[in-house]
Amino acid sequence: MSPMPTLLATTALMFLSAGPALAAEPTSTQTATAPAVRTPASAQTRAAYDRMDALSRSVFWANEQEIDPADPVAGVRLAQALRELGRYDQAAEAAQATLTVQPANLEAMLELGRSHIARGQAFYGVAPLEQARALAPRDWRPWSLLGVAYEQVNRFDDARAAWNQALILSPDNPDVLTNAAMAAMTHGDAPGAEALLRRAAAQPNASGQVRQNLAMALGLQGKMGEAEQILRRELPPQLAEQNLAWLRARGATSGAASTSASVPSGDAARTWNSLGG
Repeated sequence: MSPMPTLLATTALMFLSAGPALAAEPTSTQTATAPAVRTPASAQTRAAYDRMDALSRSVFWANEQEIDPADPVAGVRLAQALRELGRYDQAAEAAQATLTVQPANLEAMLELGRSHIARGQAFYGVAPLEQARALAPRDWRPWSLLGVAYEQVNRFDDARAAWNQALILSPDNPDVLTNAAMAAMTHGDAPGAEALLRRAAAQPNASGQVRQNLAMALGLQGKMGEAEQILRRELPPQLAEQNLAWLRARGATSGAASTSASVPSGDAARTWNSLGG
């Protein structure tokens, strides 16, 4: 998939602090006012923010985490929003901060793993993901993410074993199949990736990203007709054109019908569905 430029907005949270209190007794015309107590937002407010853009969510959840650092949700949601903004280092810090006060927080372990994978430092994500696997061995998500992390650190046999176990726990899961497919593509096996992605795309819960990755696998093999049909269905015209131009450029440099065409590993790491799952 063509790496698309993303405009990231940065937001500074400003906190006003009261000046030092005067030692003088209040006069009869003065009233002592207790500082307002900040409380976490209601469930309805949280649900509303969860439907907003990543920048709005990052500001909201940072405030919620400050109110209660032990909140089991705020730190994880903050890390997720920061990761979606491309602020991977900060996302990892937010997830780690949550684990500092909540060492058994499964979702924080998974988010820490995702953040390290996204920042290209999967080695540091292996330990929390293995801890998550031990904590919830019947959950497919730690296995799927471990496959991505192992692949990134060149533990290829471990990656395949992890994805196989994830598929045992969640048969035909499109996220797991997509992860395995993207790994195949980075190794130049576009036909193998196509087979996995067709299987993933056939699932009723497959996302548009799965179908876009299928288009990439097809385009890398020179099957531009089908790739173009998929991309024009899934993307706005301008984005579809940009992706098609990228695929045509790849075909021009590596041979349009080549089955050994591969996608750069950095591009693949950004498209693997489990990072957002």
